[in-house]
Amino acid sequence: MTIQESVVRQDLEQMIQRLVEVPACIDEKIDGVWIPFYVARMGNLPMMKYIVEYSRASFNEVDELNRDVLHYGVESGNLPLVQYLVEKVGMSPVRGDVNLVTPYQIVHEKGFADIEKYFEEHVGARYEDMYHNPIMTGMHPDPSIVRVGEDYYMVNSSFIYFPCIPISHSKDLIHWEVIGHAITNPEWAHLQELEGGRGYWAPDISYYEGRFYITATYRLNDDGTVYRKQMVTSSDKPEGPYEEPVFLDEDGIDPSIFTDDDGRRYMILNRGARIFEISPDGKKQLSEAKLLYYGHQKRAPEGSHLLKKDGYYYLFQAEGGTGPGHRISVSRSKTLFGNYEPCPYNPIMRQMDPKAGIQRAGHGKPLQTQNGEWFMVYLCGRQIAGAYSMLGRETAMDPITWNSDGWPMVNHLQGPSVLQKKPNLPEYIPAEALDDLEKGILSTAWVSPRAPEENAYTFAEGFLRILGSKKPLSTMYSRNILLRRQENFKFSFETELRVPALKEGQNLGITCYYDENTYLNLGVVYAQREGYLLMLEEHVGTKTMCNYSGVLSVKEGEVISLKVDTDYLRRTFSYKTEGGAWKELWTQDNVYYLCDEGIRMGKRFTGAMVGVYAYSGEYEERLTGEFKNMKYTPVEM
Repeated sequence: MTIQESVVRQDLEQMIQRLVEVPACIDEKIDGVWIPFYVARMGNLPMMKYIVEYSRASFNEVDELNRDVLHYGVESGNLPLVQYLVEKVGMSPVRGDVNLVTPYQIVHEKGFADIEKYFEEHVGARYEDMYHNPIMTGMHPDPSIVRVGEDYYMVNSSFIYFPCIPISHSKDLIHWEVIGHAITNPEWAHLQELEGGRGYWAPDISYYEGRFYITATYRLNDDGTVYRKQMVTSSDKPEGPYEEPVFLDEDGIDPSIFTDDDGRRYMILNRGARIFEISPDGKKQLSEAKLLYYGHQKRAPEGSHLLKKDGYYYLFQAEGGTGPGHRISVSRSKTLFGNYEPCPYNPIMRQMDPKAGIQRAGHGKPLQTQNGEWFMVYLCGRQIAGAYSMLGRETAMDPITWNSDGWPMVNHLQGPSVLQKKPNLPEYIPAEALDDLEKGILSTAWVSPRAPEENAYTFAEGFLRILGSKKPLSTMYSRNILLRRQENFKFSFETELRVPALKEGQNLGITCYYDENTYLNLGVVYAQREGYLLMLEEHVGTKTMCNYSGVLSVKEGEVISLKVDTDYLRRTFSYKTEGGAWKELWTQDNVYYLCDEGIRMGKRFTGAMVGVYAYSGEYEERLTGEFKNMKYTPVEM
């Protein structure tokens, strides 16, 4: 009898005999499943115990989805087996696979009440009292956070997108809503000549004497003599409006503002952590920058934040670059200007599992809740096939514990969590951000690459009217593209549009957009011979390709619908006429280029977007595209 036959028949004696005769046979598979995983899924505890305690099986093994033996064990519904795997083998109920699915979640969804109760006792929280990372999905990198009373405010990088630097609000640290932006006046944004990926990097938000201060690096193109400046703006309301920004001529990136006990204010920025004094209103630099500490790992030290606690100045830094080696380190000093001593537990946050669903964790800022709990918000990235960060860098959060020696540790040095106990705060459910085109309202989800033209977006008859750009999407001079972040690996986006009169070359439709170098459009165009056409246009690097073209049997003024269904790297495009059914047009199997890693061209630090556009060309009479019912719908995985 083979080992496979003995396992399937649940014949313990025969399985033992085969393992004694051929120890290596434990590495074989049954129906593509590793034998220990198969036994765990069957729920056979005696066989599982023998494999654990007497075979050569290694229980750090995972499958192609990064699922471990507990993921399989919980599927059996066998509580004693699950207890054995947790208590004796040391498996975690909250370890996530590549899709961030945990054993705890599987048990909850399958309704195994006895195992769920056991996990609740083991973890210390009901499943309903846990939160999932990331807490902000889609392009939300470089988080900075501040608490004022019982309210929390966060800012994230916006790069060349306008309005600039989103400001989000929460009361429970889990549910967030965008309430404003740091720069909403197009004349103050200074984005028009900037390439994709430039603009406003790594903002910081702080609160001082009744005002909210936001600072960020203003990153210019590489064709001048100045590459970086530091922007500062402030407001007495967290949502704004914020005053016209000032720009400090100090080189570096990732500024943050620290106010000492004596009221003196400082800006910290890289390389390493350099510090200089600023005026109380943040508008003037009062001293030369001095190096506090270069960093613990000493590769790409940036994203510095200072915290004063229990007589120490704690210096938190991002290090290791923005890829897989990204991390957070901390050092401390009894005096502001040092010298700084590195933490013996560094890095206090880093993803050590190359197969985990959450990667590139770093660039964090600590905060304390009104109840005394400590947390770190930090950026992270999720990848498709371990290679493509389609959603950009997102925001995650984990608890901080302070050791008896006064050093902080994030998530007990276990790296980023997938499922974590909620803060001890009342649940906060913000209102859903919705468009109301009848009232001329676009939700805060929408942004544009660089500032749109004046009156680019108007409203009439329940439609959003977009003034067509004179320049194509393949240039940084294209205007009036309305986009929102891609927040899920699987989603659909659709819109209705009214077919306008078009001249040769003009077009309008939906776009899957990363920057001027990489996008994919489904547009309505017009050709003299064929009339109206639907055309799928792919632009990668310097090449623009027409991947599909088909006649569209409509008349001017008719309303049609366009849709894209996204499944990881696959995009499927469809359309329908009024009263008709959806007709699938084309599937693009591999849109690898809509992410940081897709091509090497320019600064690629953002994330995939989706939205609508209109291209008018250089005609004197501008095209106006009319859109309504723009819907983004996540698809459950």
